[in-house]
Amino acid sequence: GSPAEWRDLLRLELPPVDEWWSWEAFGVFTAWFLFQVALERLLPGQVVDGVKLKTGERLKYRINAHLAFWVSLLAMGHAWPRWECDANGLHRIVGLGMFPLEYLYDRYLQLATASIAFSIALSVYVYVGSFFGQRLLAEGGQSGNPIYDFFIGRELNPRLGSFDWKYFCELRPGLIGWQVLNIGMAVKQAQLHGSVSPSMVLVNLFQGLYVWDALFQERAILTTMDITTDGFGFMLAFGDLAWVPFTYTLQARYLVNHDPGLSLPFLAAVALLNVTGYMVFRGANSQKDAFRRDPGAPEVAHLKFMNTKRGTKLLISGYWGLARKINYTGDWFMGLSWCLLTGFGSIVPYFYAIYFGILLVHRAIRDDGFCAAKYGDDWGRYKKQVPSIFLPWVF
Repeated sequence: GSPAEWRDLLRLELPPVDEWWSWEAFGVFTAWFLFQVALERLLPGQVVDGVKLKTGERLKYRINAHLAFWVSLLAMGHAWPRWECDANGLHRIVGLGMFPLEYLYDRYLQLATASIAFSIALSVYVYVGSFFGQRLLAEGGQSGNPIYDFFIGRELNPRLGSFDWKYFCELRPGLIGWQVLNIGMAVKQAQLHGSVSPSMVLVNLFQGLYVWDALFQERAILTTMDITTDGFGFMLAFGDLAWVPFTYTLQARYLVNHDPGLSLPFLAAVALLNVTGYMVFRGANSQKDAFRRDPGAPEVAHLKFMNTKRGTKLLISGYWGLARKINYTGDWFMGLSWCLLTGFGSIVPYFYAIYFGILLVHRAIRDDGFCAAKYGDDWGRYKKQVPSIFLPWVF
């Protein structure tokens, strides 16, 4: 083409600011975050001990995310105030009803940028705070490079009183927000087309099950690397508050105007894939969590394990005798099923399966190196006992 055509092709034109930024959207996101804080603080729940820190201390954590999930959905459906203007021009509340969930579709980009801005502000707050007082720092967050430490997280468990920022953000605003956004996409599809398609229903059900499961099993995250090892910085803040709710809803957002009209047999096959993935994912994670808490518990006492020089035990039977990352396999099967519900008209809704597959392979490689350093020769013996990484006898 001519030089002029190339210049037109390479010219980057951003949309008008009001299309991607709105203080109103930022206010809505902030209100959502504070609403979740209020639920965490006020709803009843069990208070449990976390894992022992290198200081010998065990932090306390409030377990009530599952209840917060249902209260949030109830509030979105029935607790939004309805206003009426009287003859004097004064506004008054005349009742309660459903939050205008179509707003989540209409202001999707603005809400996404608001979540990013909020994540940056929170990251700055916890980074600056890590330099004051006696703070327990994450091993990976003390590189001395301020940019890296800001990204990866300098302080292990930043808190405001008993309120744990990292633990709260791990599940509450983003994960529950993911489900609320999905429902908003279904509402918008019904408004535009008169009904909610089978694919949209299944995306909401399958992803809703995934969100519900994480919240119901809230206590299990206390033993994950995010909580025990990683600092809380921009990486986790952005991931929890922006990345999860606004990339994991791509399938539902795509379906609003691009339903593929899938056949019943295809939908049944996708449902089977999702159920299989969920059974493997939940079964493996529950087995590991129960074994970590009490290897002698009745539900895991029959499992075979390998002793290590560190004094810890590595499972070599049950789900964990099939493959070293069998939980990743179930997780990815579920993610693939969500993408398949969008048909094959675009690669965009398959972003999750592609990205997540790469992420899981990277995590497996990272964890292998971490465990080799941690267990030494025992790790090589363990890999001979459980040679497969993701699929038994395949990979």
